[in-house]
Amino acid sequence: MAEQQNNQPQNNRPQQEQDLGQLLKIRREKLTALQKAGKDPFQITKYDVTNHSREIKENYDELEGKTVSIAGRIMQKRVMGKASFCNIQDLQGNIQSYVARDSIGEEPYADFKKYDVGDIVGITGEVFTTKTGEISVHAASVTLLSKSLQILPEKYHGLTNTDIRYRQRYTDLIMNEEVKETFVKRSKIISAIRRYLDDQGFMEVETPMLVSNAGGAAARPFETHFNALDEDVKLRISLELYLKRLIVGGLERVYEIGRVFRNEGLDTRHNPEFTLMELYQAYTDYNGMMDLTENMFRYVAQEVCGTTTVPYGEYMIDLGKPFERLTMIDAVKKYTGIDFDQVPDTAAAKKLADEKDVHYEDRHTKGDILNLFFEEFVEEHLVQPTFVMDHPVEISPLTKRKPDKPDYVERFELFITGREMCNAYSELNDPIDQRERFKAQEAALAAGDEEANTTDEDFLNALEIGMPPTGGIGYGIDRLVMLLTNSPAIRDVLLFPTMKSLDK
Repeated sequence: MAEQQNNQPQNNRPQQEQDLGQLLKIRREKLTALQKAGKDPFQITKYDVTNHSREIKENYDELEGKTVSIAGRIMQKRVMGKASFCNIQDLQGNIQSYVARDSIGEEPYADFKKYDVGDIVGITGEVFTTKTGEISVHAASVTLLSKSLQILPEKYHGLTNTDIRYRQRYTDLIMNEEVKETFVKRSKIISAIRRYLDDQGFMEVETPMLVSNAGGAAARPFETHFNALDEDVKLRISLELYLKRLIVGGLERVYEIGRVFRNEGLDTRHNPEFTLMELYQAYTDYNGMMDLTENMFRYVAQEVCGTTTVPYGEYMIDLGKPFERLTMIDAVKKYTGIDFDQVPDTAAAKKLADEKDVHYEDRHTKGDILNLFFEEFVEEHLVQPTFVMDHPVEISPLTKRKPDKPDYVERFELFITGREMCNAYSELNDPIDQRERFKAQEAALAAGDEEANTTDEDFLNALEIGMPPTGGIGYGIDRLVMLLTNSPAIRDVLLFPTMKSLDK
């Protein structure tokens, strides 16, 4: 009854829901019977796996007729008297097994017939091809390794409810092969990044997550209390200030891949807990960071996807050709016709904003309004890889000014598919200028900007010790994974995204 229920389309959903309790009861009764017979699967501690499904299929000529041991979850099962077929899902995919009474024995076969879809088994047997040409394993023994006490979503419709998929990622991974592939690819992306940076002479490091001063980005931090020291602390919003301390200490090329936490809303591009990578390189500037970024994106795409032209939604993104480079002023001019170089002051900028219906706050200056124009009118157009350079100093408190244009800084953001992919600077290493920038941030905080930075005296002390000219950059790893896996939402590339509690 349980097997039939798991393999039929859900034509009668109310009846199925009515029967669910009975189906779950049957599975528990099966487990009890196994335990009483001394066959408790949960007493088994290991099973020696010699091969996986894809490996067997790809190396069939070598493995035909040889004995292999596979293990995985029963996803389909067809019982036909003295012989049966089952489909086993493992890390690499699926493979069929032929299970016959005369091959495994009468009592083991009777046990096998009672196994359910969802049970985890180990099968040892010879590799062969069926009459229909399907590569399979002819079972010599079947071992029940874990009894599934729940009912998997039925196989015809799979698991499509997105809320359940995110909350029960374990079920999502079982039922949706493309989801598993996304997370396998995510791991490969991070590994490729590490290989690239290691080959460039960078050293991977780790810095604190619990900090007294959460700086390095414009974001609200999460706050907590450290009981042992009776001090309030914050979860980091960035990796920047500690990594720069290491540059001061003489570690000339450093990077970190780690979780950061920002107390902000949820949408298709934002999750309050996400993976950030930051790297810093002494004796270079933001031009060096642009070159590194372009080369790294190209390398990772080729390594992971096998091509530098990748699909994303309706677009084909070309990472192989040189990335476009333009200043923020030129970008706004290109898409609005307004040249902010000709805007004399904040009052004139606010007048333009009023005319274009761009919302701003009283505290905003000309540079802030330029950035608002960019966000409003430009970002969505930057589909192919584009470096947007030379931001206003007002929105860049940790960045070196342009020597010939001190109201702007040596900073860029990379945009692909209309989304910011990374943010980079020629790092500010003047401790006097940095202190003034912190003062401006403190004033913004006092004026109501909850995302403003606060003064970090130890960081200022490090700068006074002396930091060489340095280029630095931060990458949103999740957004890169979204791009290379053609995933529309950040939750699709986070194994366990932040979800509202069901108790609320």
